[in-house]
Amino acid sequence: MARATPIVGRLRERTAKVRQWVRTRGGPAPSERTDRVEASAPTAPPQSTIEALRWALEDIDAVLEHDPAARSALEVILTYPGLHAIWLHRIAHGRWRRGHVLGPRVLAHLTRFMTGIEIHPGATLGRRVFIDHGMGIVIGETARVGDDCLLYKGVVLGGTSLERTERHPTLGKGVVVGTNACVLGPIQIGDGARVGSNSVVIRDVPAASTVVGVPGKVAGPGRRTQMSLDHANLPDPVAQVLQEMVDELETLRTRVRELEEGRVQPRLHGRTHELSALDDDA
Repeated sequence: MARATPIVGRLRERTAKVRQWVRTRGGPAPSERTDRVEASAPTAPPQSTIEALRWALEDIDAVLEHDPAARSALEVILTYPGLHAIWLHRIAHGRWRRGHVLGPRVLAHLTRFMTGIEIHPGATLGRRVFIDHGMGIVIGETARVGDDCLLYKGVVLGGTSLERTERHPTLGKGVVVGTNACVLGPIQIGDGARVGSNSVVIRDVPAASTVVGVPGKVAGPGRRTQMSLDHANLPDPVAQVLQEMVDELETLRTRVRELEEGRVQPRLHGRTHELSALDDDA
């Protein structure tokens, strides 16, 4: 028993090392990652009335540029709830930054009632952000939406933590988020990325790439995208894998058929001289 004790101790030590190796094999937690995708931060909110008016004019131009249904600036000003929600949010956000809490929350609540768009007054929105058909959009307190982003109906920029820390996503410049997509947690969506409709994104997305699915997966190599989202022509990574498997299966079937018909001689690898000897004996 005296000799067994050191052996047991060494086994426990080895077991502990193996467990530690298994824990670290999967990589660090998302909050501890050092290779995070960096998304451009939104432009700082306007500091003067003239600058705020300039931003408002840019918002109107953004709607006219990206929505073919918009006919005039007056129509945009009077009938676009996404524009109203952004303007009211900027008022609430300015008060929030000055340390007020109840007033901005009440204004955000009234904005939600009038437009169907819920934006926490603590969220940061950049310039020329366009909310198209915004009913059902939810943007959390620590979310940041970069310049020139486009959000469609039902988009959720939500949190995954109960702690009062940065718990919502950051969208870089020129990001497009499709209808009913959910982007959850303190993740980074790189500049120019596209999020497909109904996707659930829980990991960082590289710049200029397209992510689709539940959970969201990057489909194909990254490439620069325009400020539009063709919902009917997004890549499907699962379909691509299945198509590759079908092509490989068809190649194997063709090869077997050729071997059975004797059109192709099988290539023997390794100990061919032994196989030849067996044939001679036969």
